[in-house]
Amino acid sequence: MVDEVAPLKAEAETVVPHAWRRTLAAIVDSLIQGDTRIGEGVKFVEPLSEADSRVCREIVVNYGSVTLIPLPDATWDTSVAKWWNDNRWDCLVDLWTAEEGRSDLVLTATVFEDPDRGFRIHPGLVYVP
Repeated sequence: MVDEVAPLKAEAETVVPHAWRRTLAAIVDSLIQGDTRIGEGVKFVEPLSEADSRVCREIVVNYGSVTLIPLPDATWDTSVAKWWNDNRWDCLVDLWTAEEGRSDLVLTATVFEDPDRGFRIHPGLVYVP
């Protein structure tokens, strides 16, 4: 059994907390499915704009002839979160492809504390760091 990881308010990068993983995976699924607004309809998520969603899809296309796949459990071994002292965490979520396994692509996301829901997530862009 893996110990649950809670959000840490620490300056160092940490693993992505368990409480966000399902939601972040659903955001990636939305990207894979080609949703007009990435994250739309996902609970606790402020969807990405249509324009930014289009940019994310173009970045994946320009990356090469690859097929994004749903996030495997191994994603959480290398994806990270970092607390910023203004009530938010920034996350880098490693993306996976059928051809490569873990790719060089990442999805950024910002996680905010929310007194009513616990957290809310704003997906960001896909890029190669």
